[in-house]
Amino acid sequence: MAHFAKLGVGNIVEQVIVVSNDIATTEQAGLDFINKLYNTRDVWKQTSYNTFGGVHGLNGTPLRKNYAGIGFQYDQTRDAFIPPKPYNSWILNEDTCLWNAPVAYPQDGNRYTWNELTLTWDIVEV
Repeated sequence: MAHFAKLGVGNIVEQVIVVSNDIATTEQAGLDFINKLYNTRDVWKQTSYNTFGGVHGLNGTPLRKNYAGIGFQYDQTRDAFIPPKPYNSWILNEDTCLWNAPVAYPQDGNRYTWNELTLTWDIVEV
């Protein structure tokens, strides 16, 4: 199945739909079908359900860095879907188009949550 993301104001994803591969034999064929179906000229971009961080999970060709979700922004320059920024301090990784904390997540086996006030990882007490 082919997935398509509808872009609204500011290239923010408003909707993601599925189109049969028999219809969406190319991205343009999928776009034409969607706009004819809805009788619109909306802007849609194809997205891959199997793409995350610029890697295709099934060893295929990654498409637009990340699978689009509602609220994601399509960046035309990067040709990428970028998730909403979770915290003001986080930095966009240009390779993955995902947000990274300014401090690496501890790798000591504990669970942590980000503390935006102190810019540190706080251990989650279980």
